This record gives sequence, C-alpha cells and structure tokens, in this order.
Amino acid sequence: MRHETLSYYLQKFFLEYLPGERGVSTNTIASYSDCFSLLLKFFEKELLVKPEKLTMEHLSKDNIASFLSWLEKDRKCCVSTRNVRLGALHSFFRYMQCKDVSHIDQWNQALSIKAKKCEEPDIAYMSVTGIKILLEQPDQRTSQGLRDLAMMTCMYETGARVQEVCDLTRSRLHLEYPMTVRILGKGRKERIVPISKAAGSILLSYIARVNLDDPSRWEYPLFPNRNGQKMTRSGVSYVLEKYLVRIRKSDPGLVPKNFTCHCVRHSRAMHLLQEGVNLAYIRDILGHVHVETTELYARADSRLKRAAMEASYPNVLPQVEAEWAKDTKLLSWLKALS
Repeated sequence: MRHETLSYYLQKFFLEYLPGERGVSTNTIASYSDCFSLLLKFFEKELLVKPEKLTMEHLSKDNIASFLSWLEKDRKCCVSTRNVRLGALHSFFRYMQCKDVSHIDQWNQALSIKAKKCEEPDIAYMSVTGIKILLEQPDQRTSQGLRDLAMMTCMYETGARVQEVCDLTRSRLHLEYPMTVRILGKGRKERIVPISKAAGSILLSYIARVNLDDPSRWEYPLFPNRNGQKMTRSGVSYVLEKYLVRIRKSDPGLVPKNFTCHCVRHSRAMHLLQEGVNLAYIRDILGHVHVETTELYARADSRLKRAAMEASYPNVLPQVEAEWAKDTKLLSWLKALS
C-alpha cells in the first residue's frame, strides 16, 4: 500500500508535519532537507541502494550510525555538523513512532544514537577598534557601498544572525526615537532590539537613497542583491569578506582567523559584556532561549576574568615583603643599572 512507503511518510513529514504541526521555519525545513539529501546520497554511493528502492528497513540504527561516520570521515564534517544532522533524523524518527508502530522498535533503536560531545570552539571576535575600521571600509558615495555599510551596521548593532538580517524588511524598522529593529529569529520567535541614533541615521540615509520609504515597498527586502532579490547568507559572507581582505592587508592583527558573519554577532555580545551589560539583557538581544548559552561569552573573556579575580585579591591575601627587597645592596645595584 502506498501509505506504507518511506517516500510517502517523508513527503508528509516535510509538507505537513514540519510546517503545520511543528510550525518550524523555512530555514529549519531547508536544513532537514539537506540532511535527507545527504542520506539518500549515502545510500546510493556507499550501500548501492537507489532512492526509489529505499524502504523503512534501510533506516536501521547501524545504517544511520554508518551515515554519521561517513559525514565525518568522507565529507570532513565537524562534530557539531554531525550532531545537527542527527537532530534532523531524530525528529523524523519521533514522527515515525506515531505513524508507523509496526517498526516502533527500529525507531526507538535509531533514537538511541547519542550526539557526540565536542569541544566548545573559541569565540572569534573583533575589538571595538576593529569593528570601527570595518565599518569605515564601504564607499558611502555609491548605493552599493551605503547598502553594505547599513547591512554591517545592522548586523553589529542588533547582534542578529546572518539569516535574520537577510530576512529584514523596511516594515521591521522603527526609526523614530527610541529606534528599534523587530527581528524574526529561530522558531519564529520575534524580539525587539534597540539601536543607537548613529545606526538609525545610517539606516535612514540608506533607505532614502534606495527609495524604501515608499509604503508600497515596505515589504521588499531591506538589503537586496543586484537582482533586487533578498540577499543570501553566502552573499552577505561575500560582502563581509571583501572588506576583511582590505583590513588584513593593512593590519592583519585586527581580524581573527576564520572570522565569519556570525563572528560579528560574537563581537557585539563581547562588547556589551565588557561594557557591563547584564547577561540577561544580552540574552534577549541575541535571542538566546537560555542565559546559559549567553554565558559562553563571559567564560571566553579572559580580561573580565582577570579583573574579577584581581578585585578579590586585596581583601583576601596578606601583604608579604619579598626577601630580595630587604637586601639594600641589591636594590642599589638594580637602581644603578636603570
């Protein structure tokens, strides 16, 4: 029967369950789709099973484990990417627990595959000086340069994820005091992020230049590409890298290794933390669900750790005079050297 085939359930999973019952974003659906495309490629290339020949039985625990190993060894995916793919598969297996009880033991076994532990990566971020120099790079005399400046300013001021910036429209900006940006984040959760007058001024100049203040254009992409379409993540990465190359030529030390669009978000979080902004507020600005996620920035900032530790020393440790300081001849000799 047709309703018992794997292809039937996959179609229901992507077209009805994810967007309807779960209400997940199009970005999540795209990520899950990539995972299953890779899975089909794995079966065809490694196990010699064509997509149209796949059955429920092929999605065994052993085959899924082999697929995850293939991602790491053959495709050179990192552990975190491997875990993301596993999360997509787990979502499908949980769906199948209710839809196909005849294979319930198989789904339970597949769900028993655990995510791998991975080391927390170092948080790459630029200094305040570095961000200032970055934002000085675009040529404001051209529409494209002003767009790049407005886009990177928005990325930094709001701490938004790159896809969240791509999805912005004029209707999501409130550019009267107090100025804010309404961001649609993960899980379709909205958050309102305040921005400075300086950032608002840049956005207003850009909007006037490209005629986005016309109410009929308020739902157009705020930062379009040359074809007038919404910028892609790779497009934003290309723009950022173009300016980073310039900075590296003049001062390589300003740009951390492997600096990406997401690192602009890291930079904003670190700068807010260093200015003494409460972690709970930073969590809300970044759109984190749990403050524990935001605490990664506090653990990464060695300067703040040292300041906190040094502040506790005077009241705890006794003052001890160094033995060499009692040797007046040694002190006289050292002073003579200087």
